[in-house]
Amino acid sequence: MELIKSNDIYVFKGTFEEKGIPKAAGFRWNPQAKVWWTDDPKKALRLVGTADISPEVKASLDSAVEAIAETASLSRAVDADMEIPAPEGQTYFGFQKAGIQFATSRLNTLFGDEMGVGKTIQAIGVMNAVPEIKRVLVVCPASLRINWKNELNAWLTRPMEIGIAISNDLPDTDILVINFDILSRHVDALTSRHYDLLIVDEAHYIKNEKTKRYKAVKAIADSIKRKMFLTGTPIPNRPKEGFAIFNLLAPSLFPKFFPYAIRYCAAYKHRFGWDLDGASNLDELQNKLRESIMIRRLKKDVLTELPDKLRQIIALPENGLASVIKSENAKIKEWEAALEAAQSRLDALEGQEDTPEYAEAVRALNSAVQAAFAEMSQLRHDTALAKAPYVAEHVKGLLEEVDKIVVMAHHHDVVDTLMEALADYTPVRLTGRDSISNKDAAVQAFQNDPQTRVFVGSILAAGVGLTLTAASTVVFAEMDWVPGNMSQAEDRLHRIGQKDSVLVQHIVVDGSLDARMAQILVEKQAILDAALDDPTVALDDSSLMEIILGAKKTAEKATAKKEADEKELSTMDKEEMEAVHLMVQMLAGLCDGAHSLDDAGFNKIDTRFGKQLGMSKSLSPRQTLAAKKLVRKYKRQLPEDLYAKVFGAAE
Repeated sequence: MELIKSNDIYVFKGTFEEKGIPKAAGFRWNPQAKVWWTDDPKKALRLVGTADISPEVKASLDSAVEAIAETASLSRAVDADMEIPAPEGQTYFGFQKAGIQFATSRLNTLFGDEMGVGKTIQAIGVMNAVPEIKRVLVVCPASLRINWKNELNAWLTRPMEIGIAISNDLPDTDILVINFDILSRHVDALTSRHYDLLIVDEAHYIKNEKTKRYKAVKAIADSIKRKMFLTGTPIPNRPKEGFAIFNLLAPSLFPKFFPYAIRYCAAYKHRFGWDLDGASNLDELQNKLRESIMIRRLKKDVLTELPDKLRQIIALPENGLASVIKSENAKIKEWEAALEAAQSRLDALEGQEDTPEYAEAVRALNSAVQAAFAEMSQLRHDTALAKAPYVAEHVKGLLEEVDKIVVMAHHHDVVDTLMEALADYTPVRLTGRDSISNKDAAVQAFQNDPQTRVFVGSILAAGVGLTLTAASTVVFAEMDWVPGNMSQAEDRLHRIGQKDSVLVQHIVVDGSLDARMAQILVEKQAILDAALDDPTVALDDSSLMEIILGAKKTAEKATAKKEADEKELSTMDKEEMEAVHLMVQMLAGLCDGAHSLDDAGFNKIDTRFGKQLGMSKSLSPRQTLAAKKLVRKYKRQLPEDLYAKVFGAAE
């Protein structure tokens, strides 16, 4: 008998009587060629000492087995000596480098790291490390589309256009992010395009081969050479649910379901048919995956590198919530106008900080901020209630990967909505409405009962004095204005007894007030973590203005306004400035503090500011610009020739 190698296939040559030898070693029978064969070097190695093997084939076997062992070792690696491009200010953890190195050395990779270890960043790191990857298709749940775009923008090291597929809109961009739900309607279009890499996030969504989403992913996967699947549960409790993924990534290792089921699903036949819901030989299955396609590290394996808390902002697309965001945007425009007007009046009084007028301008600005704050609270409540079903769907997806989750909210109706939507997971609730005995029962059930998988609590009532270490993931459906309250709620999980890094997710709607607020809160919490701030202090007026106007927008507006002011001042001569002062003096002299424009001076809103400008002996450059903007509103009350000196006759 003899073992030969043909391409990457090992073939047994022997007599009919010797057929039991390759069969026992795990070889397969090819009825057409009438040979026993295998592509697994470890199985071929079992014939050493039994079959004749040439030195060349033996050397090839040894090399292949050594490579398999190396791959298995790399699948657990927590560091790598590899230079990987990263954006300025960003750094990969050692275990993320190891994951990137593993994936760059093969065409198909199953990122099976536990949730919170950073699979998304590793996938983007592969794109940075392999310049040949120029076109990428990302398939993910709808709730993660915006998050993928944000992470790509944060971590890509080369310019790549990113598009998000929405309904029938399928942008032909360098990177296309599309959700599972609409994938099936675009299979033909996507398979007609060229992609260098397919990324499937939350790959357990395609565990059922009978679903549309699996069939769509398979059709597309067959057309793309390189694939990376991401899931925190690569080997589910029922191994039959893993076959679909394994077959797509390693079809030669997992070619047919039934042999797989016999080996790994403890399959057996009873009078009603086959039972495939069991599990068997799981260590062997894990080794087989690690030796080929899978890298998996648990949080406990990389705990020395992970922060105690890892905070993420997950932005939901506004689909289905457009009306809520529209209402928010309408209000934001009102607040912007009021705040900018109040700020403009304050700016015009620069250098006059000790005057009553300056104090009044400060009060007016504070009043505008507080009025916006009051309305904002109601809008945020409306948004929280509207997004609660979407938060629940996100939590359900997370529960595919972890056993238990804590969900925090603020309003009772939001808590009630979440409880109803998550009823299948035996949730418990803790709010200010609950008695002490009920609160204790809720905590005990969550900590000790495997069937109680969700704890829904209010940020304040459940934020102190409780231990919820049965979970290491907390999802905030709403936020509190006091960063310290948020940190206290997180600390229900981050306590003595917690063995993992705590993953904190803030679920917001893209473009909403909460999305702006979450970014500021997370930054403030980082300061708290460094013990550099008072945990009892709420967001101040400057933070509220930043939420309303947006930090970047505020800075851009300030810069643009300064440049525009300087440009406008440079075009005004002394005569124009004097004309502006004269007009504001005329209006101030006519002023009666009316509630509306009545052709008799300033209206009530402009009275104090207008009078103050009019009574000034001279105006500073900034005051001149403020006065110019003000008098334009009262054109009909002013002499045409005087008005024309400043604004021109055509206006």
